[in-house]
Amino acid sequence: MAVKVLIKRKIKDGKLNEASKLLVKARYNAMGQQGYISSETLSGCVDQNNVVVVSMWQKIENWNQWEKSELRAENEAEFETLLDGPVEYETYNLGLQL
Repeated sequence: MAVKVLIKRKIKDGKLNEASKLLVKARYNAMGQQGYISSETLSGCVDQNNVVVVSMWQKIENWNQWEKSELRAENEAEFETLLDGPVEYETYNLGLQL
């Protein structure tokens, strides 16, 4: 069953350009992972420093494997100086599980 992952970040003032470059790099790296389908980046209407990446994976196991990978850890380490708070993650199944 396909899943969507919401990755919520608060970017420090003046750091959106740097964060944008890292988001593109992270997306490019994710594209090569098993089970990756797509992703999109959203920014807040009121506060554009609130950034959410919504990625879609074939199975939760595919996301879990990518989440724990060394390459992803390297990507996330590059974000640390740009963030104003912790990263939040939420995972959702597509459709209702009846």
